Amino acid sequence: MEDEAFWSDDPKVLQDSEWTKISSEFTNAGYREGITAGKESALQQGFDEGFAQVGAPIGRELGILRGLCSALIAFLTRAQESTTQTEAVLAEVRDIATQLANVRFSDIAPPDLEAIAHAKEHLDAAAMNADEEAEDLTDPAKLNEEIKEKRDIEGLEDLIAQMNASGASEGAAQARPKEEDVARLKQRLLAASQGIGLSLQWS
Repeated sequence: MEDEAFWSDDPKVLQDSEWTKISSEFTNAGYREGITAGKESALQQGFDEGFAQVGAPIGRELGILRGLCSALIAFLTRAQESTTQTEAVLAEVRDIATQLANVRFSDIAPPDLEAIAHAKEHLDAAAMNADEEAEDLTDPAKLNEEIKEKRDIEGLEDLIAQMNASGASEGAAQARPKEEDVARLKQRLLAASQGIGLSLQWS
């Protein structure tokens, strides 16, 4: 009976209580929707900038280099007369093509410093022990499980490649190619094409 007395004494109490509950639910829902929309907007903008400034130019450059190597190899293998010079250029272009085939995007892309800083902010301090604190956290693989797994797979690919390599390269572990290595390969390719009288147009 006390409950009935409470509700019947002042109907305004029920209205205020319901209003507070509904207001709180809508405020929370609006906040969540706003956060989600903000994250989506920032993610899309980040993707657009990364693609336009990093991904597309690097991918295009590698694609052009690999395509030119393939075209030169096809041209030189179908040449009517085979000279010592064309054979030497063919061997050079094949070597360049092999090295370009080993280049990964992650080898030559600059580190995403914003993503690294963001991941550092969200690291769970309790999960880090004294040994991990001493490690270099500028490596994205230490900050993101997905990147770590990808790097582990790439490491396995490198081990398999070393196992399949000829005896000449045994013993010394090869370092991953860097942006400077790709620039040198480009210069070698341009020099090789000029060596047989071809002037490559680079756009």
